[in-house]
Amino acid sequence: MSPPKGCSINTGSSDESEDSEPLVKTDEVPPQCCSARLNLAVLMFLGLAVVYGLRVNLSIAMVAMVNTTDTEVAENSSVVHACPLPSRPENTSDVLQQPEGTPQYPWDAEIQGWLLGAFFFGYLFTQIPGGYLAGHYGGKIFLGLGVLGTAALTILTPLAAKWGPYWLFALRVLEGVGEGVTFPAMMAMWARWAPPLERSRLITLSGAGGSFGAFVALPLTSFLCEMLGWPAVFYLCGGAGCIWAVFWFLLVSDDPRTHRRISEQERDYIVTAIGPQGTGHGWTLPLLSMLFSVPLWAIIITQMCSNWAFYTLLTSLPTYMNDILHFDLQSNGFLSAFPYLGSVVVSTLSGVVADNLIERRVLAVTTVRKIFTLIGLLLQAVFLAAVCYAGCDHILTVTFLTLCTSLGGISASGVYINQIDIAPRFAGFLLGITNTFGTVPGVVAPIVTGYFTEDHTLAGWRKVFWVAAGINTGGALFYTIFGSGEIQPWAVTD
Repeated sequence: MSPPKGCSINTGSSDESEDSEPLVKTDEVPPQCCSARLNLAVLMFLGLAVVYGLRVNLSIAMVAMVNTTDTEVAENSSVVHACPLPSRPENTSDVLQQPEGTPQYPWDAEIQGWLLGAFFFGYLFTQIPGGYLAGHYGGKIFLGLGVLGTAALTILTPLAAKWGPYWLFALRVLEGVGEGVTFPAMMAMWARWAPPLERSRLITLSGAGGSFGAFVALPLTSFLCEMLGWPAVFYLCGGAGCIWAVFWFLLVSDDPRTHRRISEQERDYIVTAIGPQGTGHGWTLPLLSMLFSVPLWAIIITQMCSNWAFYTLLTSLPTYMNDILHFDLQSNGFLSAFPYLGSVVVSTLSGVVADNLIERRVLAVTTVRKIFTLIGLLLQAVFLAAVCYAGCDHILTVTFLTLCTSLGGISASGVYINQIDIAPRFAGFLLGITNTFGTVPGVVAPIVTGYFTEDHTLAGWRKVFWVAAGINTGGALFYTIFGSGEIQPWAVTD
């Protein structure tokens, strides 16, 4: 049933909203174009793009930072290639050529692995406290300082590398500590800024910055390493984060009530639409109720399953492109990044479609979240499995991997924003919980991938993709059964 003409539903995210009287008429809803809430989404998009760029740039720069001409490496390079080597002489996997005088270090594979994984040690431990504090005080200061602190530390990367791997390891841990508060703080801010009927599009737009950051950072890092030397990567990326922080602190407010440039019409619309859920949650939390909340566990388990595939591709796709398909490093960086551009487009469009389905009363919130999660994760699983049969066909493999990552963006309007449906006031804290669990695959998946692919065979990589596809499918089915879009009783406020 469609809503009465001239009216809109702004009563919250409960599935019973069809029976409620509309609080705001359509002609009273301020347009999104140039609005304060859209400006906030764009700034968050850019901030999260910087965050992901700071997170992944070391994985490409490491190739240029390490001296791989040691005789020990050469002696261990006799590997039987799963796919035939390319006939084109320019398509090789040699190290990046850098300006003369750029330092390199004799770090073996074990040291490199510890340095690449150091980020997650810090990232795991600040998600929950960051979400808790952002939900109480507001997310502006935590998101802003999270990006600014990580950016400032990134500028120190060349100095830490010069001092030794232990210093660089400690620096990366601190960067993870800084970034750990960013996503929970983002969700805590949207609890106060996103009207229920605009949640999907605003949150997916801002969250798409992460995929955009990966898309830009992977090829840009290779280019900067070759043209300016690997230290320039960290100076420029860190500087970009510091510049972003200036605009963030000048233009953003925790609450529409305190924003200096928002129109009175937009402020009243947001405050009325969100209602009492758009306030801080105080110091006490219903922890026991959260512990036994089935919809919350549905989000946790499903995000862990989905993130297994995400982190498998994020950390291991460049290796697959190099070891199996034998792309040169420049092509490797671009092709590894290209799927994330599709994810930006698909996830943003899915947010618009999801909001329209809810606003027009075509489907209830719970149904929308389940459908988008199911479609996104199942399509991702299908194309992961398809990669297993692409063999050494470069075009098919790249096509399937691009479709896998791109269409997986559909689930951005499902399980990934579900925290704000079931408990708006506690959304930042809940995202901290779900993101903490969701980061575990980032630690485990690369280890499993390394175990399956130690002999560099196609059969080993097929196991990697099949496992990821199976876990994705399990998560989709679990959420379809146990997920919910209704505000939970323990989250209701007067």
